[in-house]
Amino acid sequence: MPFPIVSTITIAGVAVWRAVISLLPLASLAYYLTAIIAANRFFRRERKKMLGEYTPPISVLKPVRGVDFASYENFKSFCLQDYAQYEILFCVNDLEDPAVPLIRRLIEEFPHHSIRLLAGAPQLGSNRKVSNLVLLAHEAKYPLLVQSDGDVRVGAGYLREMAAPFEQTETGVVSCLYRGITQEDLWARVEALGAATDFSAGVLVADWKEGVTFALGASVATTKAWLAKIGGYESLVNVLADDYEIGNRVARLGGRVLISREIVETMYPQATFRQFWEHQSRWAGTVRLCRPGSYLGLLFTQGLPLALLGGLASGSLKGAAWFLAAYLALRFFAAWTIGVWGMRDETARRKWWLLPLRDAVHFVVWIASFFSNRILWGGTEFRLKSNGEMVALGASRETKREEGQFQAG
Repeated sequence: MPFPIVSTITIAGVAVWRAVISLLPLASLAYYLTAIIAANRFFRRERKKMLGEYTPPISVLKPVRGVDFASYENFKSFCLQDYAQYEILFCVNDLEDPAVPLIRRLIEEFPHHSIRLLAGAPQLGSNRKVSNLVLLAHEAKYPLLVQSDGDVRVGAGYLREMAAPFEQTETGVVSCLYRGITQEDLWARVEALGAATDFSAGVLVADWKEGVTFALGASVATTKAWLAKIGGYESLVNVLADDYEIGNRVARLGGRVLISREIVETMYPQATFRQFWEHQSRWAGTVRLCRPGSYLGLLFTQGLPLALLGGLASGSLKGAAWFLAAYLALRFFAAWTIGVWGMRDETARRKWWLLPLRDAVHFVVWIASFFSNRILWGGTEFRLKSNGEMVALGASRETKREEGQFQAG
């Protein structure tokens, strides 16, 4: 007699779990709707603003390592600013860096600009870029500092946009969203697509719901005074996410952290799948350490796997088709709103059909990130600590192999 009761309970339990799983995709659909609203809110508000006349002198800090397919054009864009008084300071690890001839060419082409080349900064910690920033900040003449990576390209109004918020003394950090310029390459396009449609979406949702308490690494503006309050760049020489930490530490001290309406461009060169994976894994590890709760919550933004899971739980082709159709409709609409209308990103406009591939790969990266605390950066392998610091483990096997082949040759 108990068997029918047990069977009934089991069937009821399965039905409940299927119902619960069927609800999971709704979380990702709700996230897409939230991102659409956040993007509309941000871009409509920012595009209505009038640019002020606050234009203090600026020191532009550019730590550079190596070159890419558009390095000279990127460097040159900083010399074409509609801005009265600023200097540009480049820093390389050593004068053998391939970027050095391009920087010297720039100095010759723009003799009326204050452009300086520095090298040989003492390595103060595991993050060599931050060690270079320590030297750059020490040499900078002006109180307002704008740092940017070597692969960043900017428009003529960039410095005016970055400086304007600092007219308010409570402003501590300003950083920028970024869109990609890619070579003709699948993985470069997939990565750029993610930056314009997913990374930006997360930033805009955070800006709407809680306000940003972090900075974005492509371009960060702050002042020497705020930098001193957080211990200077010296306090960041061992952390991977130095950009995040600048914004977060300033925010914790009461400084206002803002996202500029100015959108900069970053380069995505041709990449093998392995290189793409390593870059995505480094980004994932960084976010997981900086915002562990938010990173775990990314489960509910995984539209493709959740739609497939919901379709499977529905137990019918009609249910599966509904979940997949809802995912595709809202995913593409969110990508268009954020990437095309908001970010004006060419990859999002032309390669939107790669979004399901991007989502599938991103889900695998997200899962894999929970099983490793090691990253590869600049040919060196690092172990990530729970406090956001990284410990160098030495050159990667690939780098050692290449060096051995070079020496043997």
